[in-house]
Amino acid sequence: MTIPRPHPLFVVFTLWLLVFSASSQTMIIAPILPLVGDSLGIREALLGTLVSAYSLMVGLFAVISGPFSDRLGRRSILLGGTGIMTLALALHGLVGGYASFMAVRIMAGIGGGILSGAAVSYVGDYFPYARRGWATGWIMSGSAAGQIVGIPLGVVLAGALGFRMPFYLFAVTMAATFVLVLLRLPQPDVKRKAQPVTLGRAARDYWDMLRQPEITAAAAAFFLMFLGVSFYVIYLPTWLEREVGVTANQIALLFLVGGVANVIVGPQAGRISDQVGRKGIILLSCVGLSIAMVLTTLVIDRAIVAYPYFFVVMALVAMRIGPFSALLTALVPDDRRGSLMCLAVALGQVGFAAGGTLAGVLYASAGYWATTVLGAVSVLGMGLTVWYRVPEPVREAPATSTADPTPEGGFGVSEGMSTPPE
Repeated sequence: MTIPRPHPLFVVFTLWLLVFSASSQTMIIAPILPLVGDSLGIREALLGTLVSAYSLMVGLFAVISGPFSDRLGRRSILLGGTGIMTLALALHGLVGGYASFMAVRIMAGIGGGILSGAAVSYVGDYFPYARRGWATGWIMSGSAAGQIVGIPLGVVLAGALGFRMPFYLFAVTMAATFVLVLLRLPQPDVKRKAQPVTLGRAARDYWDMLRQPEITAAAAAFFLMFLGVSFYVIYLPTWLEREVGVTANQIALLFLVGGVANVIVGPQAGRISDQVGRKGIILLSCVGLSIAMVLTTLVIDRAIVAYPYFFVVMALVAMRIGPFSALLTALVPDDRRGSLMCLAVALGQVGFAAGGTLAGVLYASAGYWATTVLGAVSVLGMGLTVWYRVPEPVREAPATSTADPTPEGGFGVSEGMSTPPE
């Protein structure tokens, strides 16, 4: 079936819906875990393993799917991942205990791992470098939209109709994504690997990439990004409740405010990075975020202060997501882009898990201020790593409006790699 080339806005919407669905079904687990435990008779000590199993599968299958993405093409990966995820979410309706719930979360994690780098890789294939910040910023705002709309709606549905209802909801949105990809999203015309995927060849490809200093630096920056966020975010609600007196409902509103900041700032930061470059915005975001993290326990003394402060924090977080993702897409040729993005996602999962584990130890022994300091160090380390060690393509011509792409989808921009600043 020959698929006509869609408008760039349609591509962005389809991938936005993918990110919205995938991130919402992940985030909904935490607020409904007590309900899941009560409904299925699962002990509290085991509830956390449902989250860990999903993350483990995402990291594992992200690494596995990368080489297949480079050989089969992004469209095939998008179809396979959305199909598996849709089925897994629908099967949540059949769970009857711990084992069956664990099985469907593992299946969802497999789908999530396959999809992990697919959206950004597709952006790298479909859009020229000069428009990837704009596209990635809007697509990644799907996660914030889930935080604003998907999670509150899912929690309400779970409370009124049972814990299975949110998964039905996100199964529908993921199924819609599958249909849009199947009927309207073509495979971009880029170079793909011709050799079949084998374990040895995949391992050599990953090793060859990591032997390149700029790839190693980018991978380390991605790890530090997630490490810093986990240090800061995981115990923030606990500290706010116990030390500041913020209620659970106020914390829910706090994260909604953070989602609004992400939606507002993320796409704009991506668009601006298309015009002025990625690295300066990433460094500015990291410096500002590290300062905000360190000052958190000194500034926030009541709920009314927490709202604007967290808005600023999440705005700074959003500033770097689109520009950094766009920057990553230009570090390798087309036939290695999927492997790089999947490797980065896997390292991000490791970083988030490591931060969560260390944050628990630090919070118990030294308090929340210690986790904010380590979070700030990690974030600043990411910014400096990107600034000094990750090269950025050189813009040789200005990009035209997103509403006026060339027939091939290009925007009149050529690209070449610059050397990092000394």
